[in-house]
Parts: sequence; C-alpha cells; structure tokens
Amino acid sequence: MGEDWIFLILLGLTMALVSWCMDYTSAKSLQAYKWIQGELKDNVPLQYLAWVTYPIILIVFASLFCHLVSPQAIGSGIPELKTILRGVVLKEYLTLKAFVAKVIGLTAALGSGMPVGKEGPFVHIASICAAVLSRFMSIFSGVYEVSRNILTVGCAVGVGCCFGTPLGGVLFSIEVTSTYFAVRNYWRGYFAATFSAFIFRVLSVWNKDAVTITALFKTNFRMEFPFDLQELPAFAIIGISCGFLGAFFVYLNRQVVLFMRRPTALTRFLTKHRLIYPGAVTLIIATFTFPPGFGQFMAGELMPRECINSLFDNFTWTKISGSPAPAGLGRSSAWLHPHVSVFVILLLFFVMKFWMSAVSTTMPIPSGAFMPVFILGAAFGRLVGEIMATLFPNGILFDGIVYRILPGGYAVIGAAAMTGAVTHTVSTAVICFELTGQISHILPMMVAVILANMVAQGLQPSLYDSIIQVKKLPYLPELALGHISKYNIFVEDIMVRKVKFLSSQSTYRELNHLLETTTLKTIPLVDSKECMILLGSIERTELQAVLDWWLSPERRVFERGQCSPDQGSKVSWESFAFVDEEEDDVPDKVGGLLFIKTWEEAELDKPVDMEQIRIDPSPFQLVERTSLHKTHTLFSLLGLSHAYVTSIGKLVGVVALKELQKAIEGSTRSGVRLRPPLASFRDASRKTKKHQPSSSAASSPTRDRDLWGEGSRRESELLRRESRDDSRGKTPSLRGAPGSETAPSSPSSSVDPRGAEGTAQDAASPSTSSSTLSSPPSSPVTHTSPVLTLSSLQEERESEESDEPV
Repeated sequence: MGEDWIFLILLGLTMALVSWCMDYTSAKSLQAYKWIQGELKDNVPLQYLAWVTYPIILIVFASLFCHLVSPQAIGSGIPELKTILRGVVLKEYLTLKAFVAKVIGLTAALGSGMPVGKEGPFVHIASICAAVLSRFMSIFSGVYEVSRNILTVGCAVGVGCCFGTPLGGVLFSIEVTSTYFAVRNYWRGYFAATFSAFIFRVLSVWNKDAVTITALFKTNFRMEFPFDLQELPAFAIIGISCGFLGAFFVYLNRQVVLFMRRPTALTRFLTKHRLIYPGAVTLIIATFTFPPGFGQFMAGELMPRECINSLFDNFTWTKISGSPAPAGLGRSSAWLHPHVSVFVILLLFFVMKFWMSAVSTTMPIPSGAFMPVFILGAAFGRLVGEIMATLFPNGILFDGIVYRILPGGYAVIGAAAMTGAVTHTVSTAVICFELTGQISHILPMMVAVILANMVAQGLQPSLYDSIIQVKKLPYLPELALGHISKYNIFVEDIMVRKVKFLSSQSTYRELNHLLETTTLKTIPLVDSKECMILLGSIERTELQAVLDWWLSPERRVFERGQCSPDQGSKVSWESFAFVDEEEDDVPDKVGGLLFIKTWEEAELDKPVDMEQIRIDPSPFQLVERTSLHKTHTLFSLLGLSHAYVTSIGKLVGVVALKELQKAIEGSTRSGVRLRPPLASFRDASRKTKKHQPSSSAASSPTRDRDLWGEGSRRESELLRRESRDDSRGKTPSLRGAPGSETAPSSPSSSVDPRGAEGTAQDAASPSTSSSTLSSPPSSPVTHTSPVLTLSSLQEERESEESDEPV
C-alpha cells in the first residue's frame, strides 16, 4: 500500500508540473503573438505576414521535431492507448523519447493558436509517465510492471490535470480507454487525478494567474432559477443537433485522412515533403482568421481559451448589439460587429471552425480534438441561446417573476453535447460542470448529452474508433445489441485450422524452418504430430535464443573439445580462425567452412530438448462450440491477443484478434449476416447424425467437420486402404513418437518431416483434408487410439516423460 501511495503521488506531482509548464509556455507564446499584432496594426501587409508566419514556424517545428525524435508522438494518442490496453504491444509508444517529443511538440502547437486540443495528447503523455515511473519503481521493488491498471490510472491523471477536473477525468478515461474496468483501481485513479488537479491549480495561484483555487472557466449563472421547464425542448434540440453534427465531424475527419492516404500524385508529393502539408494547412487557416480581413466576421482574433470564456459569459449579445458596449464585456466585444448581425458571426464562426478543426487534427503534430470540438459545441449552443433570447425578449414569467434567458447556459450545454457526440461519452457533462464551477445546468446537460450520444452512436463510430479503423490497429470492435448471429457463430467457424506448432519430437531443422517462415510471437507445443495434445506454448524469443545457442561457435568449439581432448586447443584455435580471422591459406579456410557446414547440418537433425526451454503450461484455450459472444467477452475482459482451440485436449485451431474482428464486422454490419464457412457441413452433420450407428461415434468429436476438402466416403476409404498398405511396407520416421507402433499411421506419416523444406509447413496443419497428421476421421480402429480417454492420455504423457533423455 505504501508503494502505491508513493507511485500515485509522484505521478500526480509530475503531471501537474508538466501540465502547468506547458500552459505557461503556450500562454506566453500567445501573448507574444498578440503583442506582435498590436505593434504592427498600422501596417496591414506586415501584420498579415506576421499573423501567418508565426504559427507556421511553430507548427512546422512541432512536425519536424516529432518526425526526427519519435514519430509515435504524432496525433492524439488515445486510439493507440485503447489498443495497448486491449493487450496489443505497440513499439515505442510508451518510451521516454515519445514523452519528450509529445511534450515539446504539443507545447509548440498550443502556442501557435491553431485549433488543436491538449486533452488527447496529454492522456498519452500521462500514460507514458506512468509507464516510466513504474519501471523506475521496479528498481526498488519488483512488484511494479507496466500493466493495464497503471496505464488506466495514467489516463485518468492526464484528463484530471489537463483541465483541473478529477471527477470527470476518471470517468472519461474509463469510458474512452477501458472496455472493462477493475473497481479496485477506482481509488487509485481518483487519488492521483485529485492530487494532480490540486497541484495544477495551486501552481496557478502561485503564479498569480488566479486569486484562489477556482474552476478553469468559471461562470456566474444565477442559481435560484437557472432555467425553466419551457426551455427543455430547446435543450433537447441542442442535443439532437449536436449528435448529427458530431457524427458529421467524425466523418469529415476520416475522409480527410483517407484522402491523404490515397496513392495520388498530390499525396505522394506531400508524403515525400512532409512539412508542406502542415505548413499549407496553417497558412490557409491563418489567412481566414486574419482579424483585419475575413477574421473580423468570425471573431478571428480570439484564441481558444478566450473563445470559451466569452461564449460562457452572462451577457445577451443580441440586446447590446449596435449600442455602446457595457462595462465588463471584455473580450466578448470581438463577437459584436457594427454592420453584421451576431447570428451571422456565430454561424460563420461555427462553419469555418468546423472544417478547420477537422482538418487541423490531421496534421502530423501532437494534437487533440476535444478542445476544438468543445468550442464548436459552445458556439452552436450560444447561437441557439441567442435565438431563444430573441424569441423571448422579456424572458420567462414564473411565479410572478420574469427571468431572462441565459445564452451562456446554452453554450455550456452545447459544449458538453458536442464533445459527448464526438467521443461517445457521457462524462463530458461532469467535465463541463467542473470546468465552469456550477452544477445549475446539470439536468438539461445530461439530457442533451444522452440524446447526442443516441444519435451519434447510430451514425458513426467515435472519433477514436474511427482513427483506429483508418490506421488498421488490431482493436476489437464492440458487439451490437440484439444481434442473434453472435450466438449462432462459433469458434470453429472462424478459427484458423492450419496451425504452426512444435512437437516434443521436433528437430532443430523444423524449429529453424518455423522461425524463418512465420512471425508468430508464441508457438504452441504438442506431444506428438499424431495425437496433437496441447502441452503449452513457447515464446518466439525463447526459441530463437535456444536455436542461436545450439548453432553458436562457442558450443561447436566445446563439442569438438569434448570429442578430442588431446587436440582441444588446436581445434579451438582453428574454429575461431575460420570465423573471425582471414587466412591466406585458402584451401584450409574452405575446408574449415565445409566442416562448419557439415557440423551445422548434423546438429539441425537432432531433436530439441524441451526440458531446457521455458514453456507456458496453461495458454488460454477455447472449445470449438464457444459462441462468438462469449469469445468476444473473454478477449475483451482478459486482453487476449489469441487463443488456442482444443477438443478434449487436442489442438484443432487458433483464433486471433484478426479472425474475431472479421467475424464481428460481418455479423453486426447493417443488412449483412455472416454465413459461417462450415455452417452447411455442421447442419448436414446434425441431420445425418441421428441415422448413424452408435459404433461409428467412437472417433473424435471433430470428425464430422473434418470433411473439409474430402470428396466422398468412398474416396476416403480408398485413402485409408492406401495408408494401411504403406504402413505395412514402411516404418514411421518420427523418432520416439509414443504409441507409433500401435496407432494407425496416416498417409503423411511415412514422409520424413526433416526432408524437403515444404514438409514442415504441411506438417504444421492439424487438419488438412485427407492428409492430416491425425488419425482418419472414420478409421475403424480409431477407438483404440489413446486420444479417446483421459486416463490413457495421462499414461501416455507419463510414459513420454519417463522415456525422455536426461
């Protein structure tokens, strides 16, 4: 418990310091940006040049720095974290280089004034910090590892100290990143997020940015009567409209990314010259927002935080438009134009910022979409609020008292609804009342957020899931409710049947061929190629290390020294000379190379000593009749990347995220139902099973589905006769196979697996039509096979262990 407290305090303190330093640096950068504009206000051409040059320099620097230091720092980071929390390993995403690139690149992007957000990248930064701290803590205690629990706490801290919203931060991190959340981590997330948010706000007070610890965007709405029930339809309209707008934002963002990935001449040119695209996007956006130009009609002079503060104010702009500005209006005066209506300015701002935000989040820089979408929702809500204030200029009468409409409350509700629609979360309502410091509009806010989610989830995936789909990350999609097909599709319909495996009799040649022809991270181990009983799984790195040591020069020298002790020193010197030194005597060198080649060939034919290898004796297994729904639940809950499919201990297939993802997309896509590949065979077997005699049911339960590739029963009988004839004339070549003298041999058992190179690949399939390595499906003598009873299996495995050489 003490180590947990130390870790959480260090994580919260570090992230609070990083967040405050980034905000302080970006704020100073924006102040310098506006100071330059004020100094050049008399010279419009120079002012425009400075207005577009300043952000271009910062954006290009951020893009170049991330590209050189760590390309993994580009983008939001939340989609990759969702994938990592699913159990998939993404290289270089949780390293110190990515942390440095993300912090510096994000600070430069925020200081440019472009419509990019901080929250998504900061979640990635906090997760990296949690991973690095966990490795640091493991130096003093081996308990800490980079696990899903630690990364989940890091996500909560990232959101909490980004805006000073610990409650909403924890809830948002759970909704966005976790399919299943361990309740035991709840207190860790809340403690770290609260401590981080507290330190973040204390640093603002220390820097005299605030008088005391208050909300980041504090509002002053009246509390005694914040809204009337007659306004609820307007709040519902905001929620439904934000649902459609949020779905369109996700669609537009995905189309821009897909366009940039198409193999056209333009995209190839932009890919070759990486800095042109972010520079061009920044130039276009800065040109449109130039205050003396088109920017005067869309409040272009306001920076992101100034936009939020002005949209949340208590003034009704339609009433003060065209009249002298009242005292305390502040930066909200940018929304008032002497010749243009407030409605036009708000509408232009929303439309222009909509496509600007969708495009700017595709630039190769650290950038998030939460804050730009938050501003879009606030602008849309403010527009609806100003319309309501115009329709009810005298306010709403209640209990003899007239209460005026608060357009700022509509802006808060719109901000929560829009961000909820884009991210498919409900916790944005909690974030909003923590940001504003008032809970007065929590009820209409929740109604609007829920309606926005209902609409958006039916139209588009969330922004983070959309990025996962575009990047083709190995993430498991959700199963839709009410689809019966997820209960009618089984593992046997989607699994891969040609499994690459090792047996207890495998040679180093087979191991070498397996490592050269596959990229599997874990390889299953079976007892023999006939029985295919799953014994466990072995990591690829473990097998590679064993093979490298077996063929190493050091072992060769040692073996030669053991064979001829009197010539040990000579052989040792000659062996290293052929490998590491160049000799003038070419014939001796050629002879030495031939000796090494002969020795390696002889060593490759020796069996692998499985006793010297670390084996996972309990890899995750499924049975053939496991439904798609249950498989999806297990993969999501346990974070599995693959699972082996067994039938009474016999390895018959493997299912990975790729197969599961294809099955889910095929079964839940609108108007499409996945037809299982073996559905016809399964249905036929069910119909004919009733008419079969009981004596024929003694074979494996999978024999009725082993008809894949077989023509007819007569052809299979012919193949079995040929196999029996071959077994009488030839002996099996598998050394030490248990039960090989009594068990019936298959057609392929007479072939030496160490012969041709293609034999290992063919032997890697547990079920390949009539030439499988297992016994024929309906062989008349399969009832004597030791595969059928658990007691015989146990005796067989014990006999194998006793027969293995020490």
